[in-house]
Amino acid sequence: MHPAIPHLLELQRMDQRIAALRAELEAFPKRIRDADQMLNSARAALAAAKAAHTEKVAARKRAELDAEEWRERARKFRAQSAAVKTNEAYKALQHEIANAEAEIAKAEDRQLEQMMAVEEAERGIKSAEAALREAEQAVAAERKQIESVAREKKKEMDADVAAREQLAAQIPEEVLALYVRIAKRHHGVALAEALGEQCRGCGMRILPHTYQELRRAENHEIYTCETCGRILHAAEPAAAPDPSAAAHGAATSS
Repeated sequence: MHPAIPHLLELQRMDQRIAALRAELEAFPKRIRDADQMLNSARAALAAAKAAHTEKVAARKRAELDAEEWRERARKFRAQSAAVKTNEAYKALQHEIANAEAEIAKAEDRQLEQMMAVEEAERGIKSAEAALREAEQAVAAERKQIESVAREKKKEMDADVAAREQLAAQIPEEVLALYVRIAKRHHGVALAEALGEQCRGCGMRILPHTYQELRRAENHEIYTCETCGRILHAAEPAAAPDPSAAAHGAATSS
C-alpha cells in the first residue's frame, strides 16, 4: 500500500465533513429568509385586516350619509305637503315621502350590516395583531437559534479546514493533485475500496494481478480503477507467507 493512502482516506473523510458543514452554513441564510417570509406574511395579513376595517368603516359612513340624506328629503317633502293646493300634488308628495322612508329603512339596514362588519373587521385586526406578535417571537427565537448554530458550525469548519491543511502538507504534491482531480469528478469521493477483485466505487472488476499488488503491504504504488478512475485501496492486505510452513515444506521435500 502506498504510504499516502491512509492520509488520503483521512483527507477524504475530512473533505466530506467540511463539505457537509459548508452545505449547512449555506442553508442557514435560506432558513432565515423563510423565517422572515413568515413574519412578512403575518405583517401583510395585519395590513390586509386594517385595510378591510377601513373599507368597512367607510361603507358604514356611506350608509349613515345615505340614511341622513333620505331623512332630509322626507322632511322637505313633509314641509311641502302642508303648502300644496291640490289633492293630486298632495298624493305625489306622499308618494315621495313613502319612497324616502323606504330608502331610509334600506340605508339603516345597510348601516347595521356595516356596523356588524366593522366589529368583525376589528376582531380580525386583533387576531392579526396577535398572530404577528407570535410570529415576531417565533422568528426572533428561530433567528437566534440559527445564528448560534451557524457560529458553532463555522468554528467546526474552520478547525477542520486548518486540520486539513496540516494533513494535506503530509501528502506528496503529485498524489494530492491526483486526489483533487479525481474528487472533483466524483463529488468528493476520490478513493474506493478494492474487495474481492472488485472496485467498490463503481462495482467493476479489477484485474487479478492489480488486485494482488494492491494487497501487498510492501507495494508502494498508486493504483486507480480502470473504469471509474478512483484511487484504489485494499480492504485487507494479503496474508504474509508463514516462514515455519515454508521451512516445514522444505524439510519434507528433502
